[in-house]
Amino acid sequence: MEKALVLTEGRYLTTDGKTAHGLVRYSGKYEIVGLIDSTLAGRDAGEVLDGIRRGIPIYGTIEDAIKENPDAKWLIIGVATPGGVLPTSYKKIVEKAIKAGLGVVNGLHHFLSDDPYLKRLARQRGVRIIDVRKMFYNLRIPFTGKIEDVKAIKVAVLGTDAAIGKRTTAIMLHEAFKALGLKSEFIAMGQTGWMQGFKYCIVMDSIINDFVLGSIEDVFYRAWTEEKPDVIVTHGEGSLLHPAFPGGFELIGAARPDFIVLQHAPARKTFDDFPQYRIPPLENYVRMIELLSGKPPIAITINTQGLTREEAMRWAERIESETGLLTRVPFYQGVGDIARLIMEKAKGPSEVREGEPAGAEVL
Repeated sequence: MEKALVLTEGRYLTTDGKTAHGLVRYSGKYEIVGLIDSTLAGRDAGEVLDGIRRGIPIYGTIEDAIKENPDAKWLIIGVATPGGVLPTSYKKIVEKAIKAGLGVVNGLHHFLSDDPYLKRLARQRGVRIIDVRKMFYNLRIPFTGKIEDVKAIKVAVLGTDAAIGKRTTAIMLHEAFKALGLKSEFIAMGQTGWMQGFKYCIVMDSIINDFVLGSIEDVFYRAWTEEKPDVIVTHGEGSLLHPAFPGGFELIGAARPDFIVLQHAPARKTFDDFPQYRIPPLENYVRMIELLSGKPPIAITINTQGLTREEAMRWAERIESETGLLTRVPFYQGVGDIARLIMEKAKGPSEVREGEPAGAEVL
């Protein structure tokens, strides 16, 4: 893997930093050797994020990061901003990175390869600007119904809000199924998944609406026909009811998941980036998923943002008691028992390997 630096200036500890969060926790395409964020300089990116030291230092400037990592090949834009616009202060940092011989990986809607100056500069320095969303911009695949040919167990993680950890929980489930001796394939639905190196990926919010469902169906079909997995795990984008970010209805309609896990952040009261809109009660989402998919969620997972360990565990107990649905805190409990429950419901307990619950490690 080529070495990469991740730019999160001023935003790592916000929900805008979710691209960096994903790359710090898991990266199969790039070796992440440092973050650039002057507000957190000198600290470890993993410890700052979730208390787990990952050996990824945070630098105050691009110059410091390059000096310590002269063999770095890429600068990754590690934020997902409202509207997908590059923060004004970031352009100068990107310019410095290109002048130093680094290529740029960008997941924003703001295509850097369309900037005449940056494009010319990159050409002069012999480096690439990769706009991940641009790769999927002209995808034109209609829905056909071939999703019915996919015989793998399909599992989707949806959320009550955007930037709530759906992808991370889905990756943990993917790993938990593999630990149970099953062949699992992960399908990424956004630009961070592409950066993380997953073979099967689309960027849902970069595709014209008429072709979103067909693109979802097609990537599931390709994963099934090429890999023949026992399980396919994916995640929604946005949430079912977020006023600005779509992503849940399309996944239910096109992928037709056999099981849905619902991710919830009890401490959040309003939607991400839109404090004027309150998040509806959790039971509304449970009923909605049952109406849309024909069955309630198989389980609920808790995002610990704004909660102590004790508070998160109490919330899990309370929600499980009130809903009757298996509820776990992935950060502390893993998701192995959710994976086992899914296999028991799908195939019967006799076909699931015995042993300790898998997936307890935090990515």
